[in-house]
Amino acid sequence: MSEAAPGLITVFGGSGFVGSQVVRDLARRGWRIRVAVRRPDRAYKLQTSGHVGQMQAVRCDATDPAQVEAALMGADAAINLIGVLYESGKRSFEAMHVEAARNIAVGCAAARVGRLVHMSAIGANPESESKYAVTKAAGEMAVREAKPDAVIVRPSIVFGAGDSFLNRFAGMASMAPALPLIGGGSTRFQPVYVGDVSAAIVRAVEEPAAAGRTFELGGPAVMTFEDVLKLVLRETRRSNGLIPLPFFAARAIGGLAQLTSLVGIAPVLTRDQVELLKTDNVVAEGAEGLAELGIEPTGIEAIAPSYLWRYRRGGQFSERPTDMASTVQA
Repeated sequence: MSEAAPGLITVFGGSGFVGSQVVRDLARRGWRIRVAVRRPDRAYKLQTSGHVGQMQAVRCDATDPAQVEAALMGADAAINLIGVLYESGKRSFEAMHVEAARNIAVGCAAARVGRLVHMSAIGANPESESKYAVTKAAGEMAVREAKPDAVIVRPSIVFGAGDSFLNRFAGMASMAPALPLIGGGSTRFQPVYVGDVSAAIVRAVEEPAAAGRTFELGGPAVMTFEDVLKLVLRETRRSNGLIPLPFFAARAIGGLAQLTSLVGIAPVLTRDQVELLKTDNVVAEGAEGLAELGIEPTGIEAIAPSYLWRYRRGGQFSERPTDMASTVQA
């Protein structure tokens, strides 16, 4: 363990998919953890991540500088994991990705917090047609302006039990006769395991040499959108077809699908997500990443079967005839 730990660390957005893993890893490292979230009741499940009293959930709306200041009181380090995949009410991209990021970075600078790690995303681009990508880039700039020594991590698509990526398409495969190859399915991803992302964030907190650097986090393999859908179908034992869907048609469907957010239901697709799919989501050539943080990336094939079996007919007891035959021969 480095000299920076243990101490008190504030994790903004710590009750989410990535945040839950980060809190568990920090607890194992001996940190005292303050989980700052809008809904503390959603963070209570994290109490079992460490020892009694090691983790405390506090209410914090990161768009309110006063609440951010209170959440940072006495903290030695902070992590900002706040982000949304679609806009809903006051939870706009601008508010969550820019305003909240600025408040946290300014708060860290004012409170003399030693280390801030800010999670952005590969694809953050001020010139993108996607509001998600534009606001992620603006958030990075706001963080750098307020706290130049902050560490920025940019993961590609994150997978793991509870993700909103493979699970989404597996759920679609269990209901729809075919899956859409949006834009022809040629968009490239570099899926990264949530455990590796969490390990990278913890290393970025504890490693003094990480100060002021940006790390792009990708898995060991680059996959096209079509490759991803085929993996989902293979692991769920489904034979659904794949139908090419032009971007303009997907955008129209996304416009209708995102209306579900008005009633609190996560949309399966939005217009902005279609815009994101027009650009590859892979680690840039020459960028620092998991290797520089001493982390060996985990392949998607090693993890996906451990949770996609839930979408098979018959669940974990579903086997192909060839699988059964090989078992008998063995």
